[in-house]
Parts: sequence; structure tokens; C-alpha cells
Amino acid sequence: MELFQWLGLEVEWVGGGRATFRVPFEEKLANVSSGTLHGGIAATVIDTASAFALRSTMDHPTDASLTTTDLNVRYVRPARSDMTVTAEVVRAGRTVGATEEATARHEGEEKVVATGGTTYRLFRGGGES
Repeated sequence: MELFQWLGLEVEWVGGGRATFRVPFEEKLANVSSGTLHGGIAATVIDTASAFALRSTMDHPTDASLTTTDLNVRYVRPARSDMTVTAEVVRAGRTVGATEEATARHEGEEKVVATGGTTYRLFRGGGES
């Protein structure tokens, strides 16, 4: 996906209802005035990691699609370095899935920069209903 390439997004782990992604700190992703990672980047990576975590619970993840219906991000402190986001599924129902405590952390510092949760409408494929 072109967006993932532009962000430099790296998949560290996907499986068992969890996903961890890493985004390197780059000037093009930073707020001009403060030199910190733009909050929209954290939101995008939280949403992406959450979606992949949810897909990892499905029997036919490549045949399914999902749509974000709610994304909540709580910013705790500015991100000044590479960021790692881990998301965990709390519900994977037939038509609705949710993650909570998707956590964005500074690389190396392990300080939380943002937390969030997502809700998705699921469109399962491969005979799942």
C-alpha cells in the first residue's frame, strides 16, 4: 500500500488478536513548529495496527474487509522519535469488532505518547457470517 510505504511503516508482529507496527521518525511526518511527530500519524498507525490485529482473528482474513466506525485517540505527550504501536482485540464478533488500548510508544524510551481504541464494521468473506 502506497500510504504504508510513504510512512515507512514496518510490521513487527501480527497474530492472535495482536499487532505491532513501527513508524520511523522522519521530518516529513513532523509538525513544522515543534518538530514532533504529527498526531494524525499516531492516529493512522493506531487504526492500522488495530485493523491488522482484528484481521488476525478471522478464519479468512484476506477475503474479509472492515470499515472503521469509531477511532478514539488520547494524546499523552509529544513523540520525538520512532514510534511503536501495539493493538489488542477485545471483541471480534460476527459484524462488529473492537480493539482497546492501542498504545503508541517512543522508540527506546518506552514512554506512552498516545492510547486509543477502535470499532469496526466487519464484512467477513470465505463463508464466514
